[in-house]
Amino acid sequence: MNFMKYTFSTLFCLVLLLTGCKSSRTAATPEDLASAKIIESHYATHFDFETLAARLKVRYKDEHTSQGVSVSLRMEKDKTIWMSASILGISLAKAKITPDHVQYYEKINGTYFDGDFKLLSDLLGTKLDFKQVQALLLGQPIFDLTKGGYSAIAGQQNYLIVPKKQRALFNLFFYLDAQRLTMQQQRLEQKDMDRELTVSYSDYKAQEVGILPEQVLVRAKEGDKITEIDLEYRNVEVNKEVSFPFEIPSGYKEIEL
Repeated sequence: MNFMKYTFSTLFCLVLLLTGCKSSRTAATPEDLASAKIIESHYATHFDFETLAARLKVRYKDEHTSQGVSVSLRMEKDKTIWMSASILGISLAKAKITPDHVQYYEKINGTYFDGDFKLLSDLLGTKLDFKQVQALLLGQPIFDLTKGGYSAIAGQQNYLIVPKKQRALFNLFFYLDAQRLTMQQQRLEQKDMDRELTVSYSDYKAQEVGILPEQVLVRAKEGDKITEIDLEYRNVEVNKEVSFPFEIPSGYKEIEL
């Protein structure tokens, strides 16, 4: 198995699973207004930046493979996500994502992908866009909760945000920390297909431009098969000049989707 190929493709697929859930507007009630206030307060915690540079420690685990790599992450808000993966200083793979373009190559097998979100969306039959990938990495909701149609249920240590009407194909849950109102977890269930996706966030650290989770754990379960991707942020710098060098080496074979 090519570890980085599956890491990047799994992240794309996880985002796809969470998309496509649209809320409907109804007349506001006092409960709606209280829920809207909680959601608004959550959005006030968001990490608001122009550029970001960080090192990630990434651990991937499934039934066959367990491996860790270092990833250099660079982002320009709403414009570019760039990743370069390595082991012991040896470059393994690079990815560059923009709103219109998705590029990736890995050196072990000499393969690359060069396409766009439409191709990936058509492949899996549901909409995927740049901002959803960006939100997943930053501990933000995968789609807009401010449009109404969600209820906030208070627990002892968190608020559970759920659609007033769950989708027919899956159930969706958001958990916010009761004190800081940061995202603790986004979870999707497809019980009839024995599928569950959980994206958990922890160890939030206050930066000069907001709060960023230091730990992101993605867990996908289908039947007895479990895949986990653990991302740990290190050495975060914001609003510094960044570059996004990327060139697919000659002679590499294109990944056919």
